[in-house]
Amino acid sequence: MRPQHITDSDLRDRSEEIMDAVQKGQAFVVTRDGHRIGKLIPLHNCRRFVSRAEFAAMSRAAPAISVEAFRTDQTQISGQHQGGS
Repeated sequence: MRPQHITDSDLRDRSEEIMDAVQKGQAFVVTRDGHRIGKLIPLHNCRRFVSRAEFAAMSRAAPAISVEAFRTDQTQISGQHQGGS
């Protein structure tokens, strides 16, 4: 089922009706001034677990990470937090 788009004012004005629909399994995308700002989804639709096989498959498709660039970034960020620039 595709999420229904509602405005922030719809959410405010029809909150009880919308929350009842969420409880029954309906998902909503909330918009403000025509821009998507959030989602309301039933908690039973939230995934909390990713299997090892699924994680491995996602990791294979991830871009390579340069260890040197990562360490450089860490050094720069840690210097900023210690008062350095």
